[in-house]
Amino acid sequence: MSESGHSQPGMYGQGRRRRRRRGDRDVGAPGQNLSGPSRDREYQPRERRDGSEDPPGPLIQKTPTILAKPPGERAKPSQNTPVSGAPVLEKPIMLMKARDDGGKPGTPPEAAAQLTGPGPSKMEREGQRPTQPVYQIQNRGMGASATSSAVDPMVGQSKLLPPEKMKHSIKLVDDQMNWCDSAMEYLRDQTDMLVVGVIGLQGSGKSTIMSLLSANTPEEDQRGYVFRAQIQEIKERGGNQSTGIDFFITQERVIFLDTQPMLSPSILDHLINNDRKLPPEYNLPHTYVEMQSLQIAAFLFTVCHVVIVVQDWFTDLNLYRFLQTAEMLKPSTPSASHDSTGSSGNDDGAEYYPHIVFLQNKARRDDFCPRNLNNMHMVVDKLMAHSHLKYKGTLSMLDCNIFPGLGQDYLTTEVNMFLLPMQENDGEDNLTKAGTGTYPLFSLLPGYKGHPAFPTMVSKLRSQILAMPRCQLSHTILTEKNWFHYAARIWDGVKKSSALSEYSRLLC
Repeated sequence: MSESGHSQPGMYGQGRRRRRRRGDRDVGAPGQNLSGPSRDREYQPRERRDGSEDPPGPLIQKTPTILAKPPGERAKPSQNTPVSGAPVLEKPIMLMKARDDGGKPGTPPEAAAQLTGPGPSKMEREGQRPTQPVYQIQNRGMGASATSSAVDPMVGQSKLLPPEKMKHSIKLVDDQMNWCDSAMEYLRDQTDMLVVGVIGLQGSGKSTIMSLLSANTPEEDQRGYVFRAQIQEIKERGGNQSTGIDFFITQERVIFLDTQPMLSPSILDHLINNDRKLPPEYNLPHTYVEMQSLQIAAFLFTVCHVVIVVQDWFTDLNLYRFLQTAEMLKPSTPSASHDSTGSSGNDDGAEYYPHIVFLQNKARRDDFCPRNLNNMHMVVDKLMAHSHLKYKGTLSMLDCNIFPGLGQDYLTTEVNMFLLPMQENDGEDNLTKAGTGTYPLFSLLPGYKGHPAFPTMVSKLRSQILAMPRCQLSHTILTEKNWFHYAARIWDGVKKSSALSEYSRLLC
C-alpha cells in the first residue's frame, strides 16, 4: 500500500482479502476509489467558500473527473513523424503563429503539439488566420501560395518584393479640387523621403521639368513622360494640360507634385464658355481661378521640402506678388502635442517654410552672361527681401562648374536660381556647320552656346535638387503614409480657410 492509502496493483491475489485497518472506510461501488486517509487522526471540518460548514456524518469523496480525448483521437507518440503532417517549425517561428485554443502562453511547443492530435485542428476547420507581419508580407510577395498552412514564414520574408514602381503619375487632387486616395498604395512606413513641388504660369514647362527630374531623360519621347506635357493641339488652342495636382514617387522615395498653371487664362476661359457652376462663396470666375491658385500654392508651401518656381522669361512681377500672397495665406504649422516630448524637431511655435528654387526655363545665351546673371540674382533678392521663404543659400550654379572662370564670391547676393536652356532637337543637337569654302574639320565643330548641353544642365539641376536639406515638415517625424494623411488634412484646412474666404471677399 502506498503512502497516500491507495492500493498498488499486484499486492493482493485473486482469493486473498484485504485486511481492514482502523480508520478505513467502506468501499463504494465498483470503479470508484473511495479509500480514506491512511493515518489515525480526527477529522476537522473545513469551512466552505459560501460560509457554511460540512454536514455531519461520514466524509465521502467525489470521484475525480479526468478530461481526456476519446481513444480514437489521442495522439500516438512519434518522434520522427510531425503532427498532422505539418512541417516542424522552430521555436521562434512558433511564437509568431496565431494563438488557438490548444495553446496558452508559456506552453512548450511539444505539449501544444500533443494536445492538437492528428485530427483537423481548429485553425484548419475555421480557415487560417494570418498573423502580422509575417503572413501579410507573404500575401504581397508570394501571392496565393502564402495562404496555405504549410508555407514557411521565413520563405515569405526572403522573397519580399521591392516597392512597386510607378510608370505614370496619378491624381492627388482632381480638377474639381477634391482629394484622391489612390496614391496611398505606393507609400511605405519609412521617414527618408523628399517632397518636391512645382508652380508656374501656363506653358512655362512645369510638367516637362518634373518628368526630367523624376524618371525620364531628354532623349526619350515626350509622349512617354510620367507627367504629360502639352501636345501640339493644346498649344495651338492655348489650353492647359495639367489639372489639379499630380503625384509621382520614385524608387529613391522622392515625391514629385505637379500642379495646374497658376492664374491660368485657359481655365478661366473654360469656366466662362462652359457655364460651369461656381461655388456659392465665389461670385466671379476670375476670383475663383485666383483662389484655386492660391490654395495650391499655400498647400505646397506647407507639405513640400522644395518648391520650384518655373518661369520662361525674366521676370513677371505679378508672380512675386502671388508668391507673397500665398505665403501670407499659408496654413500655420500644427503645434506639437503634449505627449510628443520624445520627438525631435523645431521648437514650439516655430513656423515651417520650404526652400524655394527659381528656375529660369528656356533661357537664352545672353542670360548665361555673368553680368546678366548677377543682375538677375540682385533683382530676385530685392523682390524676396521680406519673405520668410528659404530662397537663398541652398542651391548654386557656381558649384556645378557651369562657369569655370568665375569665383565662388562673384555673385554678391546669390539666390536659389538655376538657368535651363532650350531643349535641342535631335537634328540640330549642337552642330552649327560653317558656310561653304571652309575646311571639313571646322564644319564638324560645335557652335558656341555659352553653356553646357541641355542633358548636362538637367543632370546638374537634378543633383542640386536631390541634395537640398530635408527639413522636418511638422513637429513630429512623418513617414510617407503619415505625410499623406497630414497633406490631406492640410488640403482640407486650406479649402476651409477663413483667411482665404476673407481674401476672396476683398477681391469681389
